[in-house]
Amino acid sequence: MKSFLLYIDPGTGSMLFTILIGVLGTAFYLLRGLLVKLHFWLSGGKGEKKSDQERIPFVIFTDSRRYWNLFGPVCDEFEKRGQKLVYMTASADDPALQQHYEHVRCEFIGEGNKAFARLGFLKADVLLSSTPGLEVYQWKRSKDVKWYVHALHAASDVTAYRMFGIDYYDALLLSGAYQIDQVRQLEKLRNLPEKEVELVGVPFLDSMKKRLEESAPLPPHPVTVLLAPTWGQSGILSRYGAKAIRSLLNTGYHIIVRPHPQSFTSEKEMLERLMAEFPESDQLEWNRDNDNFEVLRRSDVMISDYSGVIFDYCLIFDRPVIYADTSFDKSPYDAAWLDEELWTFRTLPKIGHALKEEDFDSIKEVVDGMIGNPKYRAAIEAARQETWCHIGEGAARIADYMIRKQAELKEAAVKKHG
Repeated sequence: MKSFLLYIDPGTGSMLFTILIGVLGTAFYLLRGLLVKLHFWLSGGKGEKKSDQERIPFVIFTDSRRYWNLFGPVCDEFEKRGQKLVYMTASADDPALQQHYEHVRCEFIGEGNKAFARLGFLKADVLLSSTPGLEVYQWKRSKDVKWYVHALHAASDVTAYRMFGIDYYDALLLSGAYQIDQVRQLEKLRNLPEKEVELVGVPFLDSMKKRLEESAPLPPHPVTVLLAPTWGQSGILSRYGAKAIRSLLNTGYHIIVRPHPQSFTSEKEMLERLMAEFPESDQLEWNRDNDNFEVLRRSDVMISDYSGVIFDYCLIFDRPVIYADTSFDKSPYDAAWLDEELWTFRTLPKIGHALKEEDFDSIKEVVDGMIGNPKYRAAIEAARQETWCHIGEGAARIADYMIRKQAELKEAAVKKHG
């Protein structure tokens, strides 16, 4: 009975944490306000200038090291321009922390709720992030951050986020016109004010494209099949698991299984069972590299479901994919609000081959038919045009937007205060 009385379910815990942060935040702002006023009186009216200096002009926040491929090029762009930027990460092993910038400062701000608590007291002009759920879960807007900007971490549907994931950002940086249509439909259905949207491109795809152009040819290697699913109940490993891996091993080809990073948190038990049943060998490898470039490059064909990595693979390497028919359940996602089919599912049949459960027994024939098949090249190019605008310019356009927005915010503040 004692342990039952002390138990707090995760939802209640999150709510209590939010209340606590609200109380602490209120106390913090009251105390800081009193200190600012006191300093202003004691300094003869010169305190305001120091207060302004405490504000960070530009901040990037990421909840995971795996998004360094998105934000690294943006940090490089700010460094090149001599613009001060603070990169805040909730991953102690973020590659950013090993960088040696002069104008960009990279900080580990703690994991989970500790990071969100720090962000709740942040004082900044423009904050850029790819983390969904602002004002929905633990991450609450700071009263002293003027503008929240979201950048997509995949070149696909903006409605593929868990429900309400982007509702409370001020602006969205996108890569395709169809994404703007999705955003506007959601805003109308939910009676939300229109967010500022701008097409900027995809910095991490720009970087991958450049790396491929500069890479030496691959050495001879056995036929390699990459299984790269997303996480969740609609993903390949959740639906087919051992059957999918066993069928691939029966081909005799080299098999790489690269689960979505979130699977190691949200589906840990399932992955541990599969990894125990199918341990690494000369034929099978489990891949957890933070950077997926090399594993994509050395794969002759990829099998996925609806993961955004499909488009990384097709758009960069011009190779078709095999995608599993997993009967996608869109009920947890923003896509559930829209009647139209996701762009991803409209596009997949054009750029790849649909794999049904009964096809696993003949998977070798399917794989052989896809490797080097030129049938899909025109469709891949069309998808590239639809979902990857401003190729090669993503990081520069994001930096341009952030710098321009800060100038607009400053100008608006000057006008407001006369």
